[in-house]
Amino acid sequence: MTPLRRLCGLAVLAWAGLTASLACHADPQVLHYPATQAPAQPLEIHGALDSDLMAPLLADFQARHPEIELVYRNLTTLALYRRFMSADATSADVVMSSAMPWQYQLANRGYAQSLDTAEARAWPQESRWRRELFGITFEPVVIIYRRDAIASDASPDSHEALLRLLTEQRQRLTGRVVTYDPWRSGAGYTYATADSHMSPRYWELVAALGGVKAALADTTGDMLDGLIAGRYDIGYNLLGSYARDVVARHPQLEMVIPDDYALVMQRLALIPKRAPHPETARRFLNYLLSRQGQQAIRDKTPLGAVHPDLEGPETAHGLRRTLGDAIHPIAIDPGLLATLDALKRHSLLERWQREYTRLSDNAP
Repeated sequence: MTPLRRLCGLAVLAWAGLTASLACHADPQVLHYPATQAPAQPLEIHGALDSDLMAPLLADFQARHPEIELVYRNLTTLALYRRFMSADATSADVVMSSAMPWQYQLANRGYAQSLDTAEARAWPQESRWRRELFGITFEPVVIIYRRDAIASDASPDSHEALLRLLTEQRQRLTGRVVTYDPWRSGAGYTYATADSHMSPRYWELVAALGGVKAALADTTGDMLDGLIAGRYDIGYNLLGSYARDVVARHPQLEMVIPDDYALVMQRLALIPKRAPHPETARRFLNYLLSRQGQQAIRDKTPLGAVHPDLEGPETAHGLRRTLGDAIHPIAIDPGLLATLDALKRHSLLERWQREYTRLSDNAP
């Protein structure tokens, strides 16, 4: 998913004076931290989050709980959902995903158990559903462009500015823009749905993307790879948490959070009703909600902390202070279910396709 390479082989992670062993299985998407204190208590986490981003959180948690043996399985969002709904669901103690509608559906259908702790009760209302589903990160959706291709005075720093740029420089930008494919990507579909509700000019923007024959990608990592290689000049609706460190390492890239409105995705975590190890699951999810766990998210990952007491430019508090009313987290409410309704999904995707191809037969 990101261009960051997966961890492999046998590594040793030093953390708070303790040492955790990280083994790479035959499946490179599996991380394993053996317990360093007996008796070992198992915990298996299934997540749609790259292993290299998850590793520091697992190491920090195990340093605090050396008796817990951790297994983390990294899957795509839709594979995670399908696995949960299969017989393999019984192996997961905690499930984390950026596919917000699918996570909400699981909780709404009664597949999640309640977490009754002080941290859960105090968690911000806008970042949870009951005490069964919790938004643990705060990740803006961004635009990225190449400095050598886009003049600073033409920066696509808003959706309106991007639409104007694609319209006025259509010929020059043809084949030089990339965005999510909402047909194949759960994240892309979620952002398309949210965009269509936020902006009355969204469908003009989709038509403009089609007018420049924008490439359609499955992941933010695919888009970043193309931007780094120079295949694209502009990327629209990338996940800022994955993009931030990559952009910092490549000075030819610029990341902007749109200042007219900025969608924010939250990774949603739950404990399945059938979790085989509910006690260790509760300890891990409570860690993610705790000040210590959120500090690790803020300081050791680019994911963005939700905890209201934490400061910093990438935290929910910091982004709200900087962008004010432009911040629009995707709501964790029944509206997410509407995006999964078969008729509504088909209708939105069909319109997206019509608008995307509307200008394709017309001369620039």
